Amino acid sequence: MKSPTAMQNYDLAIPTLPCRSVSEATEFYRQLGFEGGAHEFNNEYGILRRGAVELHFFTHRELVPAESSAGCYIRVLNVESFYEACSAVGLPSSGIPRMDRLEDKPWGLREFAIVDPDGNLLRIGQLIHG
Repeated sequence: MKSPTAMQNYDLAIPTLPCRSVSEATEFYRQLGFEGGAHEFNNEYGILRRGAVELHFFTHRELVPAESSAGCYIRVLNVESFYEACSAVGLPSSGIPRMDRLEDKPWGLREFAIVDPDGNLLRIGQLIHG
């Protein structure tokens, strides 16, 4: 994995999402193929990476997952492989956490969604090349 310094050759937006526990968020996202964990200087802040995808998490102990409106869109080059890796976790299709099925959307993207245990909505997709 490239160091953050080596990856700074382009503009980059990194979502910062709330979680009730960085260690529990790390455990969940590791199942989805992410690496990383709590920041070495602040264990209430986490940094997780899966390839070029980077997500940051901050501790919000009063967070109510069912009331969360936090989320992000992750554009990937191969949504099928990302979907297969996430499917292996066996998340349900309803409730929290959950995972929706992969499908082509009318707006030109092939995508699926995951809601993590803290209620964060992650839409993951790629452009459909016609």
